[in-house]
Amino acid sequence: MIVMKFGGTSVGTGERIAGVARIAGRVLTERGTPPVVVVSAMSGVTDGLVRAATTAASGDTHTYQLIRDELALRHEQAIGDCGIDSELARGLKAEIETLLNWFENLCHSISTLGELTPRGLDAVSALGERLSARLTTAALLSQGIKAHLVEATEVIVTDNAFGAASPLIAETTAKAQEILLPLIEQGVVPVVTGFIGATVEGIPTTLGRGGSDYSATILGSCLPAREVWIWTDVDGIMTADPRIVPDARTVERISYAEVAELSYFGAKVLHPKTIEPVARRGIPVRVLNARRPDHPGTLVCANGAPEPVVKAITAIRNLSLISVEGSGMQGVPGVAGRAFMAVARSNASILMITQSSSEQNICFVVRTVDSPAVVQAVKAEFELEMLHQDIDRVASQDDVAIMAVVGAGMKGVPGIAARVFSALANVGINIISIAQGSSEYNLSLVVVQKDVDEAVRATHREFALDRIAQ
Repeated sequence: MIVMKFGGTSVGTGERIAGVARIAGRVLTERGTPPVVVVSAMSGVTDGLVRAATTAASGDTHTYQLIRDELALRHEQAIGDCGIDSELARGLKAEIETLLNWFENLCHSISTLGELTPRGLDAVSALGERLSARLTTAALLSQGIKAHLVEATEVIVTDNAFGAASPLIAETTAKAQEILLPLIEQGVVPVVTGFIGATVEGIPTTLGRGGSDYSATILGSCLPAREVWIWTDVDGIMTADPRIVPDARTVERISYAEVAELSYFGAKVLHPKTIEPVARRGIPVRVLNARRPDHPGTLVCANGAPEPVVKAITAIRNLSLISVEGSGMQGVPGVAGRAFMAVARSNASILMITQSSSEQNICFVVRTVDSPAVVQAVKAEFELEMLHQDIDRVASQDDVAIMAVVGAGMKGVPGIAARVFSALANVGINIISIAQGSSEYNLSLVVVQKDVDEAVRATHREFALDRIAQ
């Protein structure tokens, strides 16, 4: 059995929804077992829903009505474009109208109260998947494929951390096997709303960033599936962003750990949270292109291919390097811990850490949007030490970026860092700071932001990733 997730661009129009139905039908024909289909909202819809709810909370009663009308037009157009037969289309239009009326009434209530709770935001932002799942189900039925809509609130049980809920695996496993397996045994394709779950009490929640991918891997783990296929609009995981490196290639095979590193350092691939359910059970994930379904894409599994040594290069922009400097830090225990606790109190995340061997300097990288609050919090923490001149300064260097070089094959191989440094030196790029994790899967470098694209290109050329990754 295969669990297949289709992203927002894959269901972004009626024609693409019809393509999703054809892909599911082909899998059913070739494998003899219906796939479980998990769908995102149509591209851009969730952003519009969030904007409707947030503006309603500020007292705006106009924006959410405009968005409601835009959603009605877009989904009606999609119904006409994806080949849904007339009888199904009439019922589907009525169902969508009911859901949009519910959305409008909820936004009106939010506006009246002047408050948007996390629970309320989850209820609104989940609507996009509920709409697209209905269109996908109807498209399957119109192509002669037995299909059944399944609201994920009936299947995925979560805690009550609204906005970023975590699944309760035992409860979800029981429900998934109770609800989905009988449909599959009857030859029916279950179409499940991605991104959404519900508490034990049945209150709707959402799963946060990468939520629809997460839905697919949760279900893949619980059923369990043979594989999980993530359908996107690119040919799998690339050696670099093709907008920066035009000759970037698709990586054939990569490990869970390598994907986690790439995701953490800015690549638009599977979120580490998404990988965790399937990694625990050793279930492979394929990243595929819904517009080119015959392309093999990328296989993500427990053990990636040993070659090439470097698999991919990625970058995070809009960062700041925070430095804590002072001769009085040398040999004093707890300085780093206090600095990091101060960062935590400012609700910021540290992306990279380095420390000089003399212990007179600690550097860490945060997002620039968090930098002012972080600097203020660290200065407050070390106010007494700065007064006594044990710490000379807490400073922020903005407009920097992290370039990450990722590959499990780097482990134990000498000379990787030297090659990266030489490649950057040859194009005149200065490295501000470096770090490497104990796993040796990732070498991270801080450079000035204006240089990061050229740094990625130079490193990509150095390791000949345009030729090695096929």
